[in-house]
Amino acid sequence: MARTAMVVVDMLNPYEHADAELLERAVQPILPPLVELIGRARSRDDVDLIYVNDNYGDFTATREDLVARALGGHRPDLVEPIVPPADCSFLPKVRHSAFFGTPLEYLLGQLGTDTVLLAGQVTEQCILYSALDAYIRHYSIMVPPDCVAAIHRDLGLAALRMMERNMSAEVTPARGCLT
Repeated sequence: MARTAMVVVDMLNPYEHADAELLERAVQPILPPLVELIGRARSRDDVDLIYVNDNYGDFTATREDLVARALGGHRPDLVEPIVPPADCSFLPKVRHSAFFGTPLEYLLGQLGTDTVLLAGQVTEQCILYSALDAYIRHYSIMVPPDCVAAIHRDLGLAALRMMERNMSAEVTPARGCLT
């Protein structure tokens, strides 16, 4: 049976950085379809939900620490709806790609994953680099454009186009994913 891993990237954000205001505006509209897609992923036996989040340089931070930091940040309203459920995998990361320096590749192999569905932030950075790393590892890639947030809209659109063109990613709205 084909298996999909929905990888939610960097949604535990305290929004206390230089581009936070631009990112906040992009995150607000993706929350409803992202919450719905996460719910759909959780209801299916052939989909594994995995959160991968920046540890912000704190190598002692646990899942709980990162959730608390994000909820205590500037925009807890953007974090509360997507806090990772206790029963899903959670991997801290240190750089842009969800694969770099994390056990994600090993986990996907253990799960028998063939498709990686990427959601979260930032489209032109962490989502793009994670898609490239998934592609070079021979995973099929799905990216719902209404479930990723870009700091710079033009770069986000270009990143989606690159994923579609260069990585054969299926770029389709959330309503068309996991149906």
